[in-house]
Amino acid sequence: MDTVTVIVTTFGGALSATLGVLVGGVVTRRVQERHWLRDKQLRAYEELFSQYARFMMTLRRAHLDRTPADVDWGAWSVSLTSASLVAPLGVARAIDAFGNAVGVFLDAVATRDPVANPVDEEVLTESSRPAAAAQLVLLNAIRRSMGRSLEELPFYIGGTLGRHPEGTASPRRQPPSLTTSDREASERLNQP
Repeated sequence: MDTVTVIVTTFGGALSATLGVLVGGVVTRRVQERHWLRDKQLRAYEELFSQYARFMMTLRRAHLDRTPADVDWGAWSVSLTSASLVAPLGVARAIDAFGNAVGVFLDAVATRDPVANPVDEEVLTESSRPAAAAQLVLLNAIRRSMGRSLEELPFYIGGTLGRHPEGTASPRRQPPSLTTSDREASERLNQP
């Protein structure tokens, strides 16, 4: 065998292996960055919805029970910003619209003293409608950004309290009625 052929074959093999390692490294790094970003996005979205649910429940309960409300508005603001930092543009726009819609609720509810000047359940429900609708839009924007396999949800899930029939799969869904044996089992579970 000719020495030149051996050198060319060896060099070609080494070059191919080196290129394979470099291309594999680039592809692996991109995949890892995508996974890291998706993990960060999910944590930020979870925190955003957690803060939202927390203050909605706190304010609603305070007004209905005529008790003081203690809401950490800094945590809400941080969750909005954190989610926007890692969100794709379409989701960031939905976060902005969601924040503005929540402002409608806050203008009606958070500006009133729940002890001396509480709002009633009708005001709580009506003022939460824009936030509920924006939450659903945001949730679906997030689902779309996560992949094509996630379909859009036609109904509200968590965070928004009150009856909003336009955000349910069917108008005013009622829980199925309990049978006598179901009621008896439920009563036994609730006994001390």
